[in-house]
Formats: sequence, structure tokens, C-alpha cells
Amino acid sequence: MLDERLVEVGPTRRPSLPPRTCAPRNMSPENSGSEEQAPSAGAGAMPAGARSALGGAVADDPRGRAHFHQQLQQLEAHALDGLNLIVEQLDRVLEALDQQDVELAQMVIADDDRVDGRYLEVHQGILSLLALQAPVAGDLRLVAALLHIIKHIERMGDQCVNIAKLIPLSGHEPPVRPEMLQALARMGAYARSEVVQAKAAFTSRDVALAEDLVRQDREINRQNREIFNIATEIGDDPDTREWAMLMILVARALERIGDNAVDIGEQVAFVVTGLFREFSDSSHPFSSRHGAAPQTGPDVP
Repeated sequence: MLDERLVEVGPTRRPSLPPRTCAPRNMSPENSGSEEQAPSAGAGAMPAGARSALGGAVADDPRGRAHFHQQLQQLEAHALDGLNLIVEQLDRVLEALDQQDVELAQMVIADDDRVDGRYLEVHQGILSLLALQAPVAGDLRLVAALLHIIKHIERMGDQCVNIAKLIPLSGHEPPVRPEMLQALARMGAYARSEVVQAKAAFTSRDVALAEDLVRQDREINRQNREIFNIATEIGDDPDTREWAMLMILVARALERIGDNAVDIGEQVAFVVTGLFREFSDSSHPFSSRHGAAPQTGPDVP
């Protein structure tokens, strides 16, 4: 039974409570004690696990940087050794051309897998360095230059294969012209010399030696025009004209090998100076820079 006595109702006061300290959202109630948490090293700090995942490539880790430079040197040596493969391929394909040796030409075609394999190895190694080490300044220039160099090496290998594939097309005992074969031999000698010199220039970081590649390339271009002129005046015999047209394609391939060697020389200047510049202006092929033949050059038979 309800109590019928009247009760005076007034404003209700809530009892005062001590202030409550809320724990951070990432803390469980068990960890929210009265002790202050130590400040973090910074919102953008890299966890120790992430540092180790980068292979120790942290700027303040001298051992990591030393390992990086060792890897970069190994990649450079591996890439430049690809130029030795080109010299081997060029020597064999020139011999096959001179002797009209179809079997030797087939060996050149088969061995192109070595050049392609070298390209893939160096290319993958460079991508790994870029992902794990983040090179800067001179190291980044070298990495970029190696990407260009290995691509030019692969292209030179393809040009050797193109020459090798043309040899069987000329048939058995083709109607060769000695003057054209001699001009091709001179072109091959200059192209080989350019490849060797490009490697020496990059290894020693010698810009002057790299710029000298243009001198030999002018002679290759002159020989290329001479072979074309011989082919246009070779006569009316269909077999001879067909063989001459094939030799024009051979000359074109040798000329491209020389151009790729000059491109490698331009990477020397880029690595040393940080600025890219072309040694010759291909948009003006008949300018004075493509004038007279050089005074010296490789020995040719």
C-alpha cells in the first residue's frame, strides 16, 4: 500500500564525482594505469622489422651501403662483360660472311641466347636494386646508364643474328664481289673496335675516349655509303644484284652496331657529368661532323 504522506520535491543535486581518466583507444583497460606512457619516436618512424625487410639499405647503416655498392659494382662488371659476348659474336659472323660458312652462321644464331640471358640477368638485378636500395645521385645515374647499356648490348647481338641469317640466303657459291667484301671487312673491323673502345671508356669513365667513338663511326658511315654505291653499279646479272642487295643489309646491320657503341659512349658522359648529350647530330647526317675519314683506325686485312 502506497504511503499517502506528502513529500516536498526540490531540485535534485547530483553528487560530485572525481574526474575520470579515459584510456587511449588503442589501450585495453588493463593497460590503462596511472603511469604515463613513454612518447613514441615519431608518427613516421619505420619499425625495426621494416628496416630489416629492406635488406639493411638504410642511409645510416654503413654496412648496408657497402653491400649495395658491392652489388652495383658486380652488376656493372656483368653488364660490361656482355660487350665481350658481342665481340665474340661479331668475330664469328664476320668470318662466316667472308667464308660463306652457313654452319658457323647457325652457331651465331644459337649463341644469341647467351646475350639475351645476360640482358635478363642484368635487367632483373637492376630492378632489384631500385626496389630494395633506392639509389640516389651518382649511384642512380650509374643504374640508369646500365639499363641503357644492357639494352644496346642486346640490340647489337640481334644485329649479329641478322647478318648470320642473311648468309644462307645468298645460296651456295654466290657471285661475290671482292671489293664489296673488302668494304664489309673494314666496316666490321671498325665496328669491333668501337665495341671494345666503348667498354674501355665506360670502365675508366673516360669521356674523351668515349667521344672518340664518333671518329670511327664516321668511317663506318662512309663505308656504308660506298657499299651502297657499289651495289647500284654492280651490273645486270640477277644473281649478282640479289647478292649485292643482301650485302647492303649486312652493311646496315654493321652500321647499327657502331651506332649502339656510340650510344654507350654517351652514357659515359652522363655518368661522369650528370648531363645527357648526343655526340653527333643524326638529324644532320651530311654536316661537317660526318666529313673526312679519320687519319687512324683499326688494322684491317
